[in-house]
Amino acid sequence: MLKDPLFIIMVVAMLSVVGILLTGIGGFAKGGEFNRKHANRLMRYRIYAQFVAVLVILAVVYLSRG
Repeated sequence: MLKDPLFIIMVVAMLSVVGILLTGIGGFAKGGEFNRKHANRLMRYRIYAQFVAVLVILAVVYLSRG
């Protein structure tokens, strides 16, 4: 399974969602100029990344079934 390229893409997609989410949460916690400037953009990027991650996960599940 670790040699399957689609599995690797799935892991990268999920890690990117986590990275964007943690950056956004860190910005909210810190507040200040960074939060005012980038909060909405980061959360928009997270939604896009989650959409792609879900599509990739669905593809992995569909293709691994048979």
